[in-house]
Amino acid sequence: MSKKGCLMQIQPFSVNDGDGIRSTVFLAGCPLHCKWCANPEGLQQRPIVGFYAGNCIGCGACVKVCPRHIGIDLNAEREKCTGCGACVKACPKNARKQLVSYADREEILKEVKKHTLFYQQSGGGITFSGGEATAQAELLDDLTTELYDMGYSLDMETCGYFDFDSVLPILRRMDLIFMDLKHMDGAEHEKFTGVSNERILENMKRLGETGARIVIRIPVIEGVNADEGNIRKSGEFVKQYLPQAEMELLPYHKFGFGKYEALGLPLPDEIFETPTPEKMERLKGILQELGIPLADFR
Repeated sequence: MSKKGCLMQIQPFSVNDGDGIRSTVFLAGCPLHCKWCANPEGLQQRPIVGFYAGNCIGCGACVKVCPRHIGIDLNAEREKCTGCGACVKACPKNARKQLVSYADREEILKEVKKHTLFYQQSGGGITFSGGEATAQAELLDDLTTELYDMGYSLDMETCGYFDFDSVLPILRRMDLIFMDLKHMDGAEHEKFTGVSNERILENMKRLGETGARIVIRIPVIEGVNADEGNIRKSGEFVKQYLPQAEMELLPYHKFGFGKYEALGLPLPDEIFETPTPEKMERLKGILQELGIPLADFR
């Protein structure tokens, strides 16, 4: 029987998620609940439909096909929605969008293999992201086994919160692993993400066992982790335990705000702000002073 999972999207022709031209496979589900998350639809493993009210013309086509008899304003009755997608197909103005859907391994493999020529010519491949790719470890293991055996370049973006030994065979198939480091202070990490950073830091220490190129990413957010002390401590940790790793500082962005509105969720707190370019350069300078090479995939 074909393995199935919850897929957010497959983004072809990506140039920000590893070397060359890549297809990025976003798998739903995440053990963290970061208060600034750019992909809130990926926190759960179930089909989800977004409602983009600005596109809606009130024609009622969605109401006619909905098996749960939900009205035009999906967010007013979201608890009834099963994410079946009937309304998505019926809407003439793209006011409904399938943000998460069920997909089996054959569908995913067929889609990513379409662009093999671009991978070959650019030195690219396939990147697994989320949500959190390791949250669907069985499907991820199945997909990466086949793609690895066929010679595709594989990368992964991860929050780092997983059982290392069970995921290690998957990690060893990767050419490049991006792992996030949200905060060095355990209490602050739990405050903003819902979990302690202890498991993440322990997993980070062991990344050398994978044989992959390692890039530790920090999403730099004013009001959370953008102080120089935290960046220095983060760099010192990486320097001590992963001396061959690179680091990448990513300024906070608000690109995901439209998804919050589409899901009827409150926007992230206004205290979360993007650091100025000058601040970002100062923080990068701290890592360079520590002798840490900086990566830049953005």
